[in-house]
Amino acid sequence: MEKSELLRIRVIYALADRQESVDLQLPPGTSLTEAVERSGLLQKFPEAAARPLECAIFGRAVPLTYELRDGDRIEILRPLLVDPKQSRRAAAERSRAEAQRRR
Repeated sequence: MEKSELLRIRVIYALADRQESVDLQLPPGTSLTEAVERSGLLQKFPEAAARPLECAIFGRAVPLTYELRDGDRIEILRPLLVDPKQSRRAAAERSRAEAQRRR
């Protein structure tokens, strides 16, 4: 297989204070799971390997069996610390309380 036939893939794992990125060249037919394993990020970040793997391609959740395409950016997802709906409700309540204090 010629080098030009390989898929160019980027695997990313982001923490609150830093982001790690690994660029790979893989053969067509490679699954998302295989790419994440080859990236070495699960070994570098044991907390990511300690929970079920969830990933997205350019921010869209995909199954682990997803067959990669040239240029895909795999994001290893972390669990949410706060439910987005609860966060929005809390912000709205703070905003309402602040508006009442100003009156």
